[in-house]
Amino acid sequence: MNFYQLTPDTPFTEIEQQSTERTQLIFKHSTRCIISSMALKRIQQCSFDKVDCWILDLLSYRDLSNAIADRYQIYHQSPQIIILKNGVSIANTSHEGIDCEFIRLYEE
Repeated sequence: MNFYQLTPDTPFTEIEQQSTERTQLIFKHSTRCIISSMALKRIQQCSFDKVDCWILDLLSYRDLSNAIADRYQIYHQSPQIIILKNGVSIANTSHEGIDCEFIRLYEE
């Protein structure tokens, strides 16, 4: 699975617009956390045809992470994935809930 880097320069409205055609996944990742690293390894082994995956480095961009949590009214967790479809968050999970099966539920 390939990841796009999510930074403060990434136009978030474009990600929301893209979610009208393809599922968008945001992975909030703490590079110092072993649980986050394990979750990243689990989803890197996934293969999806209809999902664009974005990775957010929480240590570098905590303010952006907080802005995303506020935008979608989702309590911040780390690690965490947020699934966007049709411009809105339709699902999220964290920690051990992050796996290929969860993401496949929202691929179509």
